[in-house]
Amino acid sequence: MNILIVKLSAIGDVIHTLPALNAVREYYPDANITWLVEEDASDIIEGHRSLDRVLISKRKRWIKGLLGSSWKNNIKEVFGFIRELRDTEYDLIITFQLLIKSGILIGLSRGKCKVGYGRGMEHMEHSYLFLNKRISPVGMDNHALLRGLMLLEAIGIKHREIKFNIFVQDQDRNKINDLLKKHGIKKFKRLIAINPMAKWTTKLWSNAKFAELADSLIKQSGTKVVFTGSKGDRKTIQNIISCMKEDAINLAGETSLKMLASLYEKINFLVSTDTGPMHMAAAVGTPVVALFGPTAPWRTGPFGAGHHVIRANIKCSPCFKRQCKTNDCMNQISVKDVLDEIQKMEV
Repeated sequence: MNILIVKLSAIGDVIHTLPALNAVREYYPDANITWLVEEDASDIIEGHRSLDRVLISKRKRWIKGLLGSSWKNNIKEVFGFIRELRDTEYDLIITFQLLIKSGILIGLSRGKCKVGYGRGMEHMEHSYLFLNKRISPVGMDNHALLRGLMLLEAIGIKHREIKFNIFVQDQDRNKINDLLKKHGIKKFKRLIAINPMAKWTTKLWSNAKFAELADSLIKQSGTKVVFTGSKGDRKTIQNIISCMKEDAINLAGETSLKMLASLYEKINFLVSTDTGPMHMAAAVGTPVVALFGPTAPWRTGPFGAGHHVIRANIKCSPCFKRQCKTNDCMNQISVKDVLDEIQKMEV
């Protein structure tokens, strides 16, 4: 039996779909399972023991390349990818994405049964038009991870437990150990990571508050603090560190997703905004202190026990807006609020 799972992006969404992948593998132990994913999130699933194959869409790179001098090569790559997508007739295609970009790829693929949520889901972009088996929509206030498992249950695929099983190898752990040593971190009583960035400006907390928080944590004996993020986050994180009185390490842009998972395995806890790395830490079993403002933690918060979510008591939160004139929902979270929650967590 050939099965295609479709979840293209983003990092957190792909992580939330891993328990569904494991449930499919458990239900169909002898199936050939393929996952269609976009390039930015592909490292999360590469080598996963429940997968036989990974198809990678380089959509962002191809679109950018079409505007440059190498447009012919990009067109060749796109057609090569489509041939690869169509080289197998799948008995079952399961899409966990509600976007038109995934719908188009499902339309191009060859599948006997193309299943996903039908019309009526919030934020849906008519992706249901490309399906021949449409499942009745469920409430968005169910956690994103659970919505994926509910889709499977609707087609008879049950799960016994929620497992992520992110494939991290010793070589990834060795790389992160070497990186920490390079930055002078060899011995520590506590290692804490802070992931301060997010794509939505409304999810961001004050740089000055992150600096004050990190200083307060470092003052505790033997504590080291590292900041994580993408290459594009590096400058902002360096600005945070420049506001600090204590020394901290900027690892933004220096880790692959597998290395980031390895780092989060080592730390005592992560302090984070609502973003992909927050879900990475939760998936490897590390406690998370999450700062939430415009989004709903019951929908997309760190999944599982032992995590702490901090929110301001603002009537308009969650609003799910990417722009806001005041950003009160994040601005009203104080450093003391975060430190108090950390203290509760460590008792």
